[in-house]
Amino acid sequence: MNWKNARVLVTGAGGFIGSHLSEELARRGARVRALVRYNSRGDWGFLEKTAPALLKRIEVRLGDVSDPYCVREMVGGQEAVFHLAALIGIPYSYLAPEQYVSTNVQGTLNVLESCRRQGVRRMIHTSTSEVYGTARYAPIDEAHPLQGQSPYSASKIAADALVDSFHRSFGLPATIVRPFNTYGPRQSARAILPTIISQLLKGAKALDLGSLTPVRDFNYVGDTVEGFLAAAASPKAVGQTINIGSGRARSVGDAVKDIQKLLGTNVPVRTDKARVRPAKSEVFKLICDNRKARKLTGWRPRYSFEEGLVNTIAAIRSDLGRYKAGYAV
Repeated sequence: MNWKNARVLVTGAGGFIGSHLSEELARRGARVRALVRYNSRGDWGFLEKTAPALLKRIEVRLGDVSDPYCVREMVGGQEAVFHLAALIGIPYSYLAPEQYVSTNVQGTLNVLESCRRQGVRRMIHTSTSEVYGTARYAPIDEAHPLQGQSPYSASKIAADALVDSFHRSFGLPATIVRPFNTYGPRQSARAILPTIISQLLKGAKALDLGSLTPVRDFNYVGDTVEGFLAAAASPKAVGQTINIGSGRARSVGDAVKDIQKLLGTNVPVRTDKARVRPAKSEVFKLICDNRKARKLTGWRPRYSFEEGLVNTIAAIRSDLGRYKAGYAV
C-alpha cells in the first residue's frame, strides 16, 4: 500500500506501540492523525519524543475512545484507522475491571461504529496473545481456543468478537492483528523485560520478579509495527485474524540470563509475591505460529532477540529516570 498522503488515524498513538507506528506512517508520507488520551497536562505521551521534522506530519489530538462523540470526530475524513487505544496492564485489570470494559470493549465499539458510518477503507484492530490463555498446543495458531484468564484478556476477547461481527454483519473492511509479547524502546516497567533491565541498570542487588517459568514469544517493536502495516496493505487480510510474533520461545528465567549476560551482571532473583499472578490467571506458555501472517501479508520478523535487547537496553539507559524499577504495576 502506498501510504504517501494517505489520511490515517492511530488511536492510542501516545503509547508504546502506537507512537512507533505513528512515526513509521509519517516516515512513509502518511498524513497521521494521532489520538492521545486526554489529560490536563496536555501530555502527548511518547510522541513528545518524536523528532520535530517528523512531527510536522502528525496531527496530535487529545480525546478518549470511550466517548462516541469524540471518536466520531476523530474518524471523520480518514481512509484508514489503526485502533491501538486500550488499557493493557494485567495486574491493574484485577483492580479496575470496569475501566477495562469501558475502554477496551465500549471504546472498540465506538471506533467500529464510526468506521462503518464514515466508510473507512481499512480498519486494523489490535488484539493480544493473552486472549489464548495458557496454550493447549504450541505454537499457537489463530484457530486456538480463546480463554479469558484475566479481566484484561476477557475485555480483549469481547473487543475482537465485536470487530469480527462488524465485518460479518456490515462488511467493514477490518483485520484483527494479534501481537505476541512486543518489547523495545519506550516500553514501561509494567512489562517483564523493562522491569529486569531497569532494576539492573539502577544497581539492584537482587531482582524482584514474579514467576520465572512462563514462556513467552518476545517480538521486537519494529517487527510488530511492520506486521501492522503489512496487514493493512494486504487485501487478503480483510476479515482475518493474524498473529504477529517471532515464533521463538523463551522463558522469563532465560530472558533474565540473556539480559544479565549483555549487562555483565550476576544478580540473584528474589520472588516478589505482589508480582505473581493468581494461579488460574497466569498464562504459562505463549509461542506464536506466524505462518498465516507470512502467507497473507508476506510479513516475517527481522530482528533477533539479542538485537532487540541491545536497542531496548540503550533506550532505557538513556531515560532511566522514568523507570520506577521497584514498583510492581
